[in-house]
Amino acid sequence: MSAPIPFVDYLVLEPKPHLVAHECTSCGARFFDRRSACARCSNTSFKPAPIATEGILRTFTIVAFAAPGIPVPFVSGVVDCDGTSVRANIVNCPADPKHVQTGMKVRLTTFPIGKDAQGTEAINFGFEPA
Repeated sequence: MSAPIPFVDYLVLEPKPHLVAHECTSCGARFFDRRSACARCSNTSFKPAPIATEGILRTFTIVAFAAPGIPVPFVSGVVDCDGTSVRANIVNCPADPKHVQTGMKVRLTTFPIGKDAQGTEAINFGFEPA
């Protein structure tokens, strides 16, 4: 069996799970997807930028309908991690407004989401109440 792999390229599992964005070397804008040029200033140079593992939930929605096989309800939100917006699911808490509120403190967490035919486990991330 091989070592677990991150589900997305910007999730780093070792030594401690964290996210890494691409930061524009000119204006400081941060992006999680691969970029040829900065969407803010058109610069073409980027550097890795580790993202804080704790943040504040800025907005969220409770998803009640999803594709077949996706368990509902679940919470999808935007977390402010020291100025970097991260879109992620809010996990390890009930999906209702009594337990999830804007302004709540959250922290990064990881969890397995499945294995391939060779037994390699994929690890995803979300945020949970801090």
